Amino acid sequence: MKRAAFFDMDRTLLRVNTAPRYARWQYQRGEASVRDLLRVARWVAQYALGVIDPEEISRGAVATLAGVQESVFAREMERWWAAELRGHVSKDARAAVQACRREGFVLVILTASTRYATASLARDLGIQHVLCSELEVEHGRFTGRCLRLCYGPGKVAAAERWAHRHGVDLARSVFYTDSVSDLPMLERVGQPRVVNPDFRLRWCALRRGWPVARWR
Repeated sequence: MKRAAFFDMDRTLLRVNTAPRYARWQYQRGEASVRDLLRVARWVAQYALGVIDPEEISRGAVATLAGVQESVFAREMERWWAAELRGHVSKDARAAVQACRREGFVLVILTASTRYATASLARDLGIQHVLCSELEVEHGRFTGRCLRLCYGPGKVAAAERWAHRHGVDLARSVFYTDSVSDLPMLERVGQPRVVNPDFRLRWCALRRGWPVARWR
């Protein structure tokens, strides 16, 4: 069976967290308020402290897209990538992706974000497969509902479905991430790789003897 290399996006492939970056970009364009910025800052703080309800946060964030045309949003995400994110792809992440490609791993981005935020990064790195949260679209517009949240155990479920379809052995695969929320997926693969960890994941990695890397 084949091996896969799974990569988280925020603070792993990218040096930054995309949620506050996008909120700030919207604010600078007059498309978000100070209240919106504070709400995102609160979500990020809750995430860091481990007191976040991912489903509740997802519902709140996705609800703001209700009625928005999918094609318009996809183009906006491409502009955001070019303006705000392209320069934040980690050089060490690029090197790791290339090394895994040379070693014959199937490359996958595994993220709680959506394909609209991830597509440009995947193209830039030459990564064919993206596993992410899925939004509901009807008649070309978002309904404001999330069909599938790719977070925590949801990442494991997505990876297992994908691995079954593509003949990939997760026990021989590797996963790179920065967040303790990805602990279930780190435990699922044979080669857990901790990158730029939050303080809780660093503690877990030290206890378990997992490699810890600092990507820049």
